[in-house]
Amino acid sequence: QVHVRESGGGLVQAGGSLRLSCVASGRTYHMGWFRQASGKEREFLAGISASGGQTSYADSVQGRFTISRDNAKNSVSLQMDSAQPDGTAVYSCAASEVTWNRSQHLYDYWGPGIQVTVSS
Repeated sequence: QVHVRESGGGLVQAGGSLRLSCVASGRTYHMGWFRQASGKEREFLAGISASGGQTSYADSVQGRFTISRDNAKNSVSLQMDSAQPDGTAVYSCAASEVTWNRSQHLYDYWGPGIQVTVSS
């Protein structure tokens, strides 16, 4: 059983920064971050390969969000800068054996999600 868990959510002011972290048990997986705002579909934000050598970003967060990982700690982080009010959502981390891109159906293990609220 693979367990994935996010941490670091909370309240951030528009224009501010917040760092989310995710830990996945077991082996080293490709990882992705997603978010789902109330009443909207879940959207891909960023992904990183198991080695950390390749990353992928959604156009909406390119240049503002940075994904990174520390394989010694089995953790992946999402640094969110220049937060925007439409960023209020539940943020989820997911692990995949085959991808780090936006294809949600290829992610095998999901965390429960964590709330991020961006105040304007």
